[in-house]
Amino acid sequence: MSTSPVDDIAIRTEGLVRQFDDITAVDHVDLAISRGEIYGFLGPNGAGKSTTVRMLCTLLAPTGGTATVAGFDVASQPGDVRLRIGAALQEAALDPKQSGRELLRLQGLLYGLPKSAMAQRVTELGELIDLSDALDRPISTYSGGMKRRLDLVAALVHNPEILFLDEPTTGLDPMSRAGVWAEVRRLNQQLGMTIFLTTQYLEEADELADRVGIINDGKIVGEGSPGDLKRAIGADVIVARLDSDASPICPIVLKVPEVETVEAHGNELVITASNGSAAISPVAVALSTCEIAVRDLTLRTPTLDDVFLELTGTHIEQRDSHEELEAEEVSA
Repeated sequence: MSTSPVDDIAIRTEGLVRQFDDITAVDHVDLAISRGEIYGFLGPNGAGKSTTVRMLCTLLAPTGGTATVAGFDVASQPGDVRLRIGAALQEAALDPKQSGRELLRLQGLLYGLPKSAMAQRVTELGELIDLSDALDRPISTYSGGMKRRLDLVAALVHNPEILFLDEPTTGLDPMSRAGVWAEVRRLNQQLGMTIFLTTQYLEEADELADRVGIINDGKIVGEGSPGDLKRAIGADVIVARLDSDASPICPIVLKVPEVETVEAHGNELVITASNGSAAISPVAVALSTCEIAVRDLTLRTPTLDDVFLELTGTHIEQRDSHEELEAEEVSA
């Protein structure tokens, strides 16, 4: 097997585009992800996350632009790319009649691992995700969290340079989600593995990613470390939830000293202030002069959802959950 070209960049895209008929799912995306980095790709359903991953994994051909993974072009050198990546996509392709050990052995054979080394490799992987006691059981007996962890290590059988995880914790309970997070950190810290993680969970991107790329309607609208993105907002956030439409209240609250911006989203006011502690009492007084009842008033520091709101005008968790463009066109 030929070696990867020497480059500190593990994943690079320039003007990457994917269209489905008259719909542009990925719109001129530029990425430069360093080796050893955990890169969080954050966006709502339908934003283009999974389409991007499928192009980088050579499962979907780009309509335009270029992409290289581990130094190889995804369009002209797909075989070289596939040998160097692991991928755990949204739907785990696990045969419930197989045991975990049988699945991992099959995955190793498909990647050409010698049979003499297979038993030791499977044992190592079982220990890595704390599934050693379950490897000989049918996968049908596994919990959702166990299946996710098995799917994760199935992508690691051949020691890939780069691991793609497409919404790896969707549908998991909090304990299982924390377990997957721990494995992702371990792979990155102990093996130096580059990890490209797509997610719609704000806390997941905040917890795991060295850098975050925010994608919306197929375009990158923001990028940076979670801390830098939140600091760029530069203000505390006061959220007021009212009993009716909040729009008429904006001009009143905007007159309060310390208040910088006021935005209405349905029955919710999102207020930024240079000093939230000093502003919250005057904001409460201003709201009390209105004829609309206030359900609650909270003060907090900025979150990635505030970043998303600042960049797109909507909350990520309030976006309509429609089917991903890529799921509909995976066979295209």
